[in-house]
Amino acid sequence: MLKLKIVSPERIEFDGEVVSVLVPGTMGQFEILVNHAPIISSLDKGRVVYELPDGEKKNIDIIGGFVEVQKNVVSVCVELN
Repeated sequence: MLKLKIVSPERIEFDGEVVSVLVPGTMGQFEILVNHAPIISSLDKGRVVYELPDGEKKNIDIIGGFVEVQKNVVSVCVELN
């Protein structure tokens, strides 16, 4: 399981456990799964999609931001539309 925290300048958008996270990286979309290698990447305009443990998928439209992955903790700082 991954620990995901999505923050925007206004508030914490999501803080909880997820199965996967799909983000719009500057070099293209990529998916983060359990035991992903450590990474820091900028994000372009697009959609962050994350899957909850019960299989439900949720998404947030963003205009940019950053993602950091380290030891199954995914931190996403975004600017919303």
